[in-house]
Amino acid sequence: MIVKISLSSLKEGHWYEYLVRFVLGGALTAFTGMISSRFGPSVGGLFLALPAIFCASATLIQRHEERRKREAGLRGQRRGQQAAALDAAGAALGSIGLLGFALAFTLLAERHAPMAFAAAVGAWAIISIAAWSVWRRTRVSGRTRIFRHSCAPSAKDAQRRFPNEQAATKSSGHSADP
Repeated sequence: MIVKISLSSLKEGHWYEYLVRFVLGGALTAFTGMISSRFGPSVGGLFLALPAIFCASATLIQRHEERRKREAGLRGQRRGQQAAALDAAGAALGSIGLLGFALAFTLLAERHAPMAFAAAVGAWAIISIAAWSVWRRTRVSGRTRIFRHSCAPSAKDAQRRFPNEQAATKSSGHSADP
């Protein structure tokens, strides 16, 4: 799978959906700032990882996928749920990268802040891409294993479908499998 940017998807949304994302994101960012002002930067830092627009994005993604499928004459509810779940998986993988960002910035910020920021962004990108790559490979190989297992006939099924072949194999003493 190649990750690419598609600006055509921006046309699918309504203006008020983007407004909800920006207002919700801005409100949660302001709320995080108030927490940081009241309780200090260490407590405020905990809230920096808050996925400010994730909830709005996930519901909008689900709605868009369902609408696409309905326009194609299908129900689309399952596809909408799957699209939102994939978005959640991506957010979780990005959070792993965020941990790398925080660690790199923490270790380097006292020496040189701009350099710390650049290194932290690099750490985030490398860790997030690596996490996505591992997740993708694990997901595909797991699906292949499940597919192979579900396609392989059981011994009982093979005996019922090919009774003569089983009898010939038993009488000759040779197995059909190498």
